[in-house]
Amino acid sequence: MNKNKIAILVVLLALLAAPFGIYPVFLMKVLCFALFACAFNLLIGYTGLLSFGHAAFFGGAGYITGYLIRDVGLPFEVSVLAGTAFAAFIGLLMGLLAIRRQGIYFTMITLALAQMLYFVFLQAPFTGGEDGLQGIPRGHFLGFINLGSDLTLYYVVLGICLAGFALIVRIVHSPFGQVLKAIKENEPRAISLGYDVDKHKLMAFVLSATLAGLAGSTKAVVLGFETLTDVHWSMSGLVVLMTLVGGLGTLVGPVVGAVVIVSLENKLGELGRFLASTTHVDWFNTIGDSVTIVTGFIFVVCVLAFRKGLVGELLDWYKRRAARGTNAP
Repeated sequence: MNKNKIAILVVLLALLAAPFGIYPVFLMKVLCFALFACAFNLLIGYTGLLSFGHAAFFGGAGYITGYLIRDVGLPFEVSVLAGTAFAAFIGLLMGLLAIRRQGIYFTMITLALAQMLYFVFLQAPFTGGEDGLQGIPRGHFLGFINLGSDLTLYYVVLGICLAGFALIVRIVHSPFGQVLKAIKENEPRAISLGYDVDKHKLMAFVLSATLAGLAGSTKAVVLGFETLTDVHWSMSGLVVLMTLVGGLGTLVGPVVGAVVIVSLENKLGELGRFLASTTHVDWFNTIGDSVTIVTGFIFVVCVLAFRKGLVGELLDWYKRRAARGTNAP
């Protein structure tokens, strides 16, 4: 058994055992945002397209899923699939408009379209407006598995997120994924080789939107509510931050970035209280109210010191070390 298979096995065992030592709802939230970041990375990291509208897919799918489960009474799996299909449809419409432009123009079109959807969900009668969609039930999986238990739901969410991640890995290593990398590296050359660049961009955009929708649908069921925060442009900025902190264009980087950012948002207050009790500096008690400042500081540090993200820099260090070992007499 090679090192990669051993590493995968260790990670799987750790994920299976994690809910017995860590709060399962927190773990599920991390998994959903990790899938969201990986979906976004598929577009920017491997295709070179910076979308600032992914909150529309993430939050929009969550609203549709929550509405179908709570108000229509559809099963868990049907509602999640419907929310994911909604994200794919919106991604198709948005992609058809956005891929006609490049660079900052592409980014601004996705932002504008996503904000249009934000105001739709703000005004729609079934969304609850500024109060959000509250009281989303978990229901049953496949009709007989009760998802009321956090532990049961965790393993279902883990299976969904692992399936999404496996799909991303398959896409990246497929001939289609190699074309996406070629488009990112040198789009004119890809065109000269006869590839339909716009078609590949659109397919990448829709796939990214679909997986982001899957993450948003699952998160809505996990937390039991859906709010306008998930469709706001700031959510798109948050997933950009996760991807850059972890490592743009790496498979594991967005996962690491999601773990770091979500952990800061949820555990920074506890860390501040621990530091205050250890150092007797009362200022640390207020650090939990300054999450955005801390995440902004981390972003600045990563841009200045870790240009390729945490995982990207680690991989570069490993490659340099391997190269020195190979060239050594």
